[in-house]
Amino acid sequence: MHIVCIGAGPAGLTAAYQLTKAGCRVTVLEKDPVYVGGISRTVRYKGFGFDIGGHRFFSKSPEIEQLWEEILGDDFLQRPRKSRIYYGGKFYPYPLKGWQTLRQMGAVASIACVLSYLRARLSPIPAPQNFEDWVINHFGRRLYGIFFKTYTEKVWGMDCREISVDWAAQRIKGLSLSSAILHMLPFKRPQSGSGVIKTLIHTFRYPRQGPGMMWEKAAALVRRQGGEVLQGAEVEHLVHPADGQWEITYRGKDYQACRITADYVIASLPLRELVAMIEPPLPEEARRAAGELRYRDFLIVALVVRDKNVFDDNWIYIHDPGVKVGRIQNFKAWSPELVPDPALNCYGMEYFCFEGDGLWNSPDQQLIELARSELIRLKLADGGDIVDGTVVRQAKAYPVYDQGYAERVKIIRRALERHCPRLYPVGRAGMHKYNNQDHAMMTAMLAARNILAGEEIYDVWNVNQDAEYHEEASGAVRAVPQRAA
Repeated sequence: MHIVCIGAGPAGLTAAYQLTKAGCRVTVLEKDPVYVGGISRTVRYKGFGFDIGGHRFFSKSPEIEQLWEEILGDDFLQRPRKSRIYYGGKFYPYPLKGWQTLRQMGAVASIACVLSYLRARLSPIPAPQNFEDWVINHFGRRLYGIFFKTYTEKVWGMDCREISVDWAAQRIKGLSLSSAILHMLPFKRPQSGSGVIKTLIHTFRYPRQGPGMMWEKAAALVRRQGGEVLQGAEVEHLVHPADGQWEITYRGKDYQACRITADYVIASLPLRELVAMIEPPLPEEARRAAGELRYRDFLIVALVVRDKNVFDDNWIYIHDPGVKVGRIQNFKAWSPELVPDPALNCYGMEYFCFEGDGLWNSPDQQLIELARSELIRLKLADGGDIVDGTVVRQAKAYPVYDQGYAERVKIIRRALERHCPRLYPVGRAGMHKYNNQDHAMMTAMLAARNILAGEEIYDVWNVNQDAEYHEEASGAVRAVPQRAA
């Protein structure tokens, strides 16, 4: 039995690791000629390492935690979690900390926020239809305008009323002004992994050389277990002949067309791209639905600065509408080993954009100058302290949860299940679900189990179906989805 995994990110490499460990023949095709890890890779620049977006290693699934340990062992650091929001020239703790946040806002503004919150709780918007409705119901209109609207629209490049309510339900579930206030009370707090709301965890694990260290080690283990990990291999076509085997065409490093056959395909590339590659083509309805899926793209400007300990946050959310930067990573706070010189630091200035727009197409030097000027404007560095910079672009970083996305994904899933047996979309991009790293890994683990069993034991699409990103602090640990009906 031969399995091809398209993509060497967390999902693809998790599947490949599990399957090669079980003795299967596996080939991983990764289009990046340099890095594995996908959006969880660690980019290297003149000895500095930086993460594409910031990746905490925390999961409520004991199986995922065990797999991380199995792959990386003692190479984890335990890191304190600290993040803040910058708004109106002030820094607010994030997650919002009830009375502390209100005190910082001042008496008049805080009273207005509390009254707005009480009004929303007493007379909520019935049947919320979008992100704006949902957040107003949970925080009130005033706090929504201050702490959610500007940043969310900066991230997604669209009005909050165009964003599906699913986005809020998945990413902010379990938090409200009341829960944030209760979080400040001196009660015993649950520890990581025991049901704590994910945004409220106080520490997390992180590979000492960045998240790419995990996936570089996983790729090495796949090879050691007899699998292949081919980099610089960009898939072009997936043909499903009548005999049941898949035929995959890809371009290698030398741009020569290569073909391999497989009994199963595990695909973590974007769902829109996957559908376009399949031959014979899927029905028109499914192809049209795939073509309407949208993605938000992302670039990071990594600035090397003289370290003056201006802030010790892991990252800061920038809600100020006067700058384009959306979030700033402090890589020394993630791991000191990412910075080769203790006198220096590396800040990741994150910009959200659409592939092909003005920001995406800006020359690197222009982007470095933009990031430099905005870091100075935010008073997080002096001009003379910024000594170098580089730019990394990440296409299709975030699947967009716009109105109608769920129905489009349902149409595609139905077509794939009917016309493409032995094909498993997995991971964030592959399923068009804003999965975290652990969710992406779980989809791959379940796909691997189905393949090894020779039957559909688990419904892979059910991972994270209950919108468990910020889980309620119920004390329960997440189990894998139940046997498919």
